[in-house]
Amino acid sequence: MELPPDQDSFATFQREYLSPLKVFYCQAFFQWQARPTSSNKTNTAPDSVSNIVDLIKRAKLKEQMPIAKKGMAVMSNPLDFTGKVVLVTGGGKGAGKGISERFLQQGAHVVICGRQEPDNLPSAIIPEGNHNTAVFFPCDVRDLEQIDQLIGSTIKQFGRLDVLVNNAGGAPNADAATVSPRFSESIIRLNLIAPLNLCQKANAVMQEQAEGGIIINICSVSAKRPSPGTAAYGAAKSGLLNLTQSLAVEWAPKVRVNAVTAGLILTEQAHLHYGDEEGIASVARTVPLQRLATPSDIGDTCLYLASPLSSYVSGADITVHGGGEKPAFLNAAENT
Repeated sequence: MELPPDQDSFATFQREYLSPLKVFYCQAFFQWQARPTSSNKTNTAPDSVSNIVDLIKRAKLKEQMPIAKKGMAVMSNPLDFTGKVVLVTGGGKGAGKGISERFLQQGAHVVICGRQEPDNLPSAIIPEGNHNTAVFFPCDVRDLEQIDQLIGSTIKQFGRLDVLVNNAGGAPNADAATVSPRFSESIIRLNLIAPLNLCQKANAVMQEQAEGGIIINICSVSAKRPSPGTAAYGAAKSGLLNLTQSLAVEWAPKVRVNAVTAGLILTEQAHLHYGDEEGIASVARTVPLQRLATPSDIGDTCLYLASPLSSYVSGADITVHGGGEKPAFLNAAENT
C-alpha cells in the first residue's frame, strides 16, 4: 500500500481502507494539524497522512473492524450465521419461506416444519457458491408430542438450537357471532398455545447452551387494531405479544425473546385476501410506502433480532407494516 502524498489522494485512501469512525478521527487530526500557527503559517497535511497510514499499517487495521462487546465474540460480519441452527415453523411458504431463505443466505442451518413437506425446500446460494438448503421435519405444532419430536430431531441432527422463529399461524375468515366454539379454540391453539409450547421446549435447550438463544414470535397488526372476520386470530396474536414480553423477563439473560408485528404481506396466497392483481395494487396504495411487504422484509427483521446487532433488545415488538394504514376518517373528510 503506497502512502498518499496529499489530502486529495487521502480521500481515495479513506474510502477504500478506513471505517467511518477512523475517517472521523483522521479528518479531525487534519483540521488540528492545519490550524494557523503563531507565526501565521499553516501546517501542511502530508506528514500527518503518512503518520496515520503508518500507524494503521502497523496495527493492521481492517475496514469496519468490529468493536467487541462484553460476552460477545468479535466478528467481521454480525449477520454471519454460519454454524447457527435456526428453526422456523411454517418455514416452507409465505413469510416463513422468506425468513428461512434469509437465514440460509447467511449460512445458517435452517430447520422448517409443517404438516406436509413443501414441493421445493427453501434454498439459497452462500458466498462459497454452494447451495444451502433447509431441512424439513413433519410437525403439527398444535400437537405437544410432535413438538417434542421436532425439537428432539433438531438436536439429534445439529446438536444445538440457536434461534426459534414462531411463524406458523393464520386463520380463515369467520363470523364471530356464529362460528363454533371448537373453531375458535383451534385458532387460539394454533396462534397462541402452540407458540407458547414451542417457546417452552426451545428455552429448555437454550438455557443449557453457553450462548443461550433467541426466540422470535411473528405477530400481526391484527393484534393492535380491530380484526373483523378474524376476531379469534387477532385476540390470539395480541396474547402472543404479551407472552413475548413476559417470557423476555422470565428467561433473561440467557434467552432473548422478541416479536415482529407484520403488516400486509405479498405472498403466494395474497389473492385470497386482497383479490386479483388490480385489487392487490389498490390495497398497496393504501400503505404509506405504496407497497405490500415481501416475505424477505420480515426475514430481514428476523435477521436483525437474531444477530449481535440486537444484543440489548429483548421484550421488544418491531412493527413491519410500511407505515401502517391511513385512518379511514381522513378519507371520509377528503371526500366531503
